[in-house]
Amino acid sequence: MPLSAPRRSALSDQVISQLRGQITSGEWPVGSRIPTEPELAEQFGVARNTVREAVRALAHTGLLAIRQGSGTYVAATSELAGVMHRRFAGTDPHHVAEARATLESSAARFAAQRRTERDLRQLDALLGRRESAWDARDKEAFVAADTALHLAVVSAAHNDVLTALYADLGDLLRQALRDHVTGPLAQRELMDHTPLVDALRARDAEAAAAEAAAYALNCLPQYALPEHAPARG
Repeated sequence: MPLSAPRRSALSDQVISQLRGQITSGEWPVGSRIPTEPELAEQFGVARNTVREAVRALAHTGLLAIRQGSGTYVAATSELAGVMHRRFAGTDPHHVAEARATLESSAARFAAQRRTERDLRQLDALLGRRESAWDARDKEAFVAADTALHLAVVSAAHNDVLTALYADLGDLLRQALRDHVTGPLAQRELMDHTPLVDALRARDAEAAAAEAAAYALNCLPQYALPEHAPARG
């Protein structure tokens, strides 16, 4: 729908708002290329330089990445996620794994106490989707299902701050998982997440926390794992 406003600054702000909405809603997922400048100008009914100004503003915040000769791509789902991605890109994988283990184990402990039946149904569905993606040897589908499952565990803690913080780290965690899942997806290498969901179902906070921490650390084969680390397969 064309936008209507007399001043260019107001138009630019509206375009920024529209673009941000399409990104945060998931209409344009992370990694996808957004429409071209002429296409966006036609869609919003504004001049191309207004679109260019809005795109540059969102690139500055980290939501978009402009690749010369290729196009403009969604880099993050929120400004904070963009900051997180830029700040921690290239960070030691051990540090990422330890931060993830700390967040997920704490969230899993709370989730075991607070999860609802609706949470369990969602977790069961995501667990099945994750395993199906692995069986289909679809790496990107597996990465998406695995990260969705872990976010659902954190969400089951029903702590808005923990959920938002984990979601903003999501792009970094997805990239770490892509780096970990290399080569063909062999069935024997699948890290079974059923024990975590079972611990949440049983309201076993200690087991849930231990499983969640171990999964994050087990993404690094050279990491010295505790005895409770789950076996692969």
